[in-house]
Amino acid sequence: MRETKSPYSSKVRSYLVSNHLIVDVADHKGLHLIPELLRTLNHWTHKLILYIAQVALALMVVLVILTVVLRYVFNTGIGWAEEVPRLLVTLFAFLACAIGVRDHMHISVNILYNSCKEGSWVRKALVIFTDVCILLCGLFLLVYGWQYTKRLMSLPGTLPMTGWPTFIQYIPAPLAGFVMTFDSLLFLTGILDREELLYSEKEVDYTKIVKQQHENVSEGRS
Repeated sequence: MRETKSPYSSKVRSYLVSNHLIVDVADHKGLHLIPELLRTLNHWTHKLILYIAQVALALMVVLVILTVVLRYVFNTGIGWAEEVPRLLVTLFAFLACAIGVRDHMHISVNILYNSCKEGSWVRKALVIFTDVCILLCGLFLLVYGWQYTKRLMSLPGTLPMTGWPTFIQYIPAPLAGFVMTFDSLLFLTGILDREELLYSEKEVDYTKIVKQQHENVSEGRS
């Protein structure tokens, strides 16, 4: 007997395929399967770091509030409750940095880029230059962050309040470096489209809107 798929399972599969969370092997065969696998891996990587960042932020807020209440209301406190939020801030900051790279949410100066014609080789060169710079930053964090963390692993030092190994506070650096490097390589190779956003909506190009308004006014006068 043939198994009939329920409409619900078909919708779930369609959602997963459209969001690059699973690979539709039927539509991607041979060498075309590799880019799709990398795209899917990229989406799952960012889902994972997003959940880690959300948990880190939530724990940090809870621990800070708990520390303030215990100190100023009950005149007491928890020793490790001051050290753990600092570790969570470091983790959240580096992961947020990697998330910002994926959707191009970091602060940028677009004067030169916007002054160039849309689709021109200058704009394409600036985009490539940006990705290369981010790639170098990601490699720096990945290589030197991992070397420093690995060196601290061989030392006996511990954090004063929690007693955790010292190296854990530096793990977010190579972790963020890996994600930034991964994203930059996929952008440079064309596997990821810059218009494909995970965390944000497409940024409004106000210079283009203003130019269009000026053109409409000029046409109206003529």
